[in-house]
Amino acid sequence: MKGNVSLVGLTKKYDSSLAVSDINLTIEAGQYCCLLGPSGCGKSTTLRMIAGHESVSSGQILLSGKDVTHLSPRQRGTAMMFQNYALFPHMTCLENVAYGLKVAGKNREDRTKAALDMLASVDMQDHQHKVPAHLSGGQQQRIALARALICQPDVILLDEPLSALDPFLRIQMRKELKQIQRQLGLTFIHVTHSQEEAFALADIAVVMKDGVIEQSGTPKSIFERPASAFVADFIGGHNVIYPSLALSDFSSPFSIRADHIEITLPDGQNSDETVSVPAEIIDVEFQAQFYFVEADIGNGQRCMCFIPEHKLNPLLVSSGQKVDLNWRRDHMNPFNIIH
Repeated sequence: MKGNVSLVGLTKKYDSSLAVSDINLTIEAGQYCCLLGPSGCGKSTTLRMIAGHESVSSGQILLSGKDVTHLSPRQRGTAMMFQNYALFPHMTCLENVAYGLKVAGKNREDRTKAALDMLASVDMQDHQHKVPAHLSGGQQQRIALARALICQPDVILLDEPLSALDPFLRIQMRKELKQIQRQLGLTFIHVTHSQEEAFALADIAVVMKDGVIEQSGTPKSIFERPASAFVADFIGGHNVIYPSLALSDFSSPFSIRADHIEITLPDGQNSDETVSVPAEIIDVEFQAQFYFVEADIGNGQRCMCFIPEHKLNPLLVSSGQKVDLNWRRDHMNPFNIIH
């Protein structure tokens, strides 16, 4: 299908260093996919290989069912939006957006009309005669996106496009990106290190570590059932807990969501349905929608709890207080392998 992306055994080596290792991934046409992970995990290298800006050591890249592994960027039907936008500083917004059509040999009249239409689609038609230096960061991003879209690619590739924006504008622009993607029905592949950004945008999120895919799926499925301790730690909102004296009936590590924990007076009563772990309150922070409570559960492990205000007992939850942390057994997410 047009816009479908398949990575088959994709590998990238730099001399003896393995940047991407035998990854397999299918992104359906029209999906918004976010490649997510810490610096050095291989996400940007993967994106550059899809774009054709990085050679492939082994494996295949299939776009719309066609093997494009060794084709040039212009032959692939993709367009890249770079982190720094890479706009031509001496060109106006109109000229920047029309540039791809100029390279493709379109006449001035046709490319000007197409560029004006594209500027209108990103609400930048009133800035057509400005140069990039006279635009805000958000406006520059809109121009970069319009330039990427002008040649009607099947797949749009975005390399951390929101990282240079302030927090308020970042939220606004990610909403606009998703809206444009839905309107056009194109496949977007977006690299980010932000879990919040990826989960807000993605139909499919791909969490990477050390050049491999740790987990892929919908943001909801990843958050509810992280596949490894690394994923649970990276996406946040989870506690990775290892067996200890207080948890002697568990043989493997597991995660429990911070919002699934309740704090009570100590009684140490476990049941078939619930787990109760003795703890000592370390710190309490007000976080508007909830209180962030940090507790020591022994064996060098700390546990974070998100407690709604109406469930918080300020007499119970204070520094140094001995308490029990309680959660339902069916809320626990066990791991088979320690990462």
